[in-house]
Amino acid sequence: KPKTPLLLVSAAAYAVLPSPVSCKFILRSTAAAKMASPAGRNQKSRKSKSKHSLKELKALGQQLLSSRSHVNNLPLLLNFISPEFPPQYVLESLLSLQSFFTPLLPQLPPSSSKAHSAPSKGDDDAEVIYRTWLRSKFDHLVSSLIDIVISPQPDPTLREVVLDAIMEFVKAGNRGKFHSAIYHRLIHNIVYSSNPVDFIVELLVSKFFKYSDIRYFTYISLEKLTRTFEAKQSSDNKVENSSGGIEERNQSSERLELPIHKVHYLLAHMPTLDDHEENSNLEMWSDSGIPLKDESQTPKPTKTKDKELKSSKQTNVISTASIVKKMKVKFTNAWISFLRLPLPLDIYKEVLATLHQTVMPNLGNPLMLCDFLTRSYDIGGVVSVMSLSSLFILMTKHGLEYPDFYDKLYALLVPSVFMAKHRAKFFELLDSCLKSPLLPAYLAAAFTKRLSRLSLVVPPSGAMVIIALIHNLLRRHPSINCLVHRTSNNNSEAERDSVDNDDGSGTSRRLGVDHFDNEESNPVKSNALRSSLWEVDNLRHHYCPHVSRFVESLETDLTVRAKTTEMNIKDFSSGSYATIFAAEIRRRVKQVPLGFYKMTPTTLFSESDFGGWTFKCEEEASKQGDESSSPSKRQRTE
Repeated sequence: KPKTPLLLVSAAAYAVLPSPVSCKFILRSTAAAKMASPAGRNQKSRKSKSKHSLKELKALGQQLLSSRSHVNNLPLLLNFISPEFPPQYVLESLLSLQSFFTPLLPQLPPSSSKAHSAPSKGDDDAEVIYRTWLRSKFDHLVSSLIDIVISPQPDPTLREVVLDAIMEFVKAGNRGKFHSAIYHRLIHNIVYSSNPVDFIVELLVSKFFKYSDIRYFTYISLEKLTRTFEAKQSSDNKVENSSGGIEERNQSSERLELPIHKVHYLLAHMPTLDDHEENSNLEMWSDSGIPLKDESQTPKPTKTKDKELKSSKQTNVISTASIVKKMKVKFTNAWISFLRLPLPLDIYKEVLATLHQTVMPNLGNPLMLCDFLTRSYDIGGVVSVMSLSSLFILMTKHGLEYPDFYDKLYALLVPSVFMAKHRAKFFELLDSCLKSPLLPAYLAAAFTKRLSRLSLVVPPSGAMVIIALIHNLLRRHPSINCLVHRTSNNNSEAERDSVDNDDGSGTSRRLGVDHFDNEESNPVKSNALRSSLWEVDNLRHHYCPHVSRFVESLETDLTVRAKTTEMNIKDFSSGSYATIFAAEIRRRVKQVPLGFYKMTPTTLFSESDFGGWTFKCEEEASKQGDESSSPSKRQRTE
């Protein structure tokens, strides 16, 4: 064995090798070179950076492309594919290496590991060894390019050029077919990267997600990644059950939070399938496109040209339909596996907000979401409000049976829902859920009474929505009009209470008893049909004039449906103090009350307005007692 380091020989020198033993020795030496320490590699890269200039680097690339005799320039150029070097060196080396490997990729073996694991009879052939070595260098090049993509050091222009080079290798790296292994490594490193890769993700979305085959293999890669997340989560749960530590589970969930955000961003920004079903020609990135099972089947030859044209059109339609069908399968698998993960709260809300618009129409079977949606609906609060849209679609369009739906919907009617972010959509869905004429009278009365009780504590915009909802309920369900016309709730002598007057005279007055139980979560047991809408009558004296005027809409006879129309909840669901104030300003008033004062008032209220109350401190009251006793001061004219 020679004491000096053995250089890599070119393919032209393989012909003069004396025996196959020397060829095996070369492979062993290259394997030993791969196992060199990282410190040695950094020293070599620094030395090469100091020795070679940009012109010399360009000359090395030209020599590599000129003949095989300069193949030893390949590892030298590979050293410059690193984030440590300036962008000019990286770009010059990348141009030479890409031009070198692109025509050779169809001739290279699948991978070096597979070639060594399954040796053939011609393993000792010099050409096979040469191609295997080239394959290992190509894999090293791809790994270096991915490191540059996910590294925060290079400038955005260099990262964009490197990403384009990787995608070109994906197109031609698998003998003309889509190289899914390289693309999966790229997506895997982007998702698991601790560095900010928003720029690269946006490039993928804007430049490459318009191609159907790239979306197809992206769904496959994301499904594999989410399954690894599930495996890690289950392993962490086992460790927690054995050791009983909660900190380990919290750390594992924090580690998965950033990858889950990236996976959701990729899934959410993928173009929907509906846009491509109408187009017969799907745009592909690679020439082979999406692999189909029936590609080997050729159509039978026809006799005339017309029949040939018809058969070609039919095959195009069939292939397009089959591609869309396969993409729906991968789309469904990716989303279902993603929804099984422990999603952070912000991602949870974003998913629920767009699930019924972007995900459900493209699923093969939307009923697969029933478990996820029912769990979300049982959580309560804002999450239940946001899951109501998708759950309502499953019940009305896909035949989902959910017996506790109205009980959970009744429990969502709390004051906090009138300040929620998605309250507009919630009120529209609430009106849609209560639209069916087959709704029992006790259920319609319970919702009407619950809403009327909430009108006493909600803001004026919420009171406007409640009045519109009660208007629609009374119009749709004439059987609950007894709540409006019932004037007294005293049904027996036992339900009468006597209250002493303030003067202590002992005279008793009879008060009405409201049988409605607002604290009851079950609408059946709320006794709403025995109550009345006295809360709506109190709204006639509401401090907001917009509300007091709007209550008058309930005075019409709503039992005659031909004379009235339903109110559009969308017109009131987005109301606020600002919208009410703007509407009040735009309102044209004929008579305006005016107040005249002999003197300019210095206080908002005079002392005569509140008998027995003082608005001054004790010291000021003693000093200014004489001044305040004058009857001519701050008197308001009639």
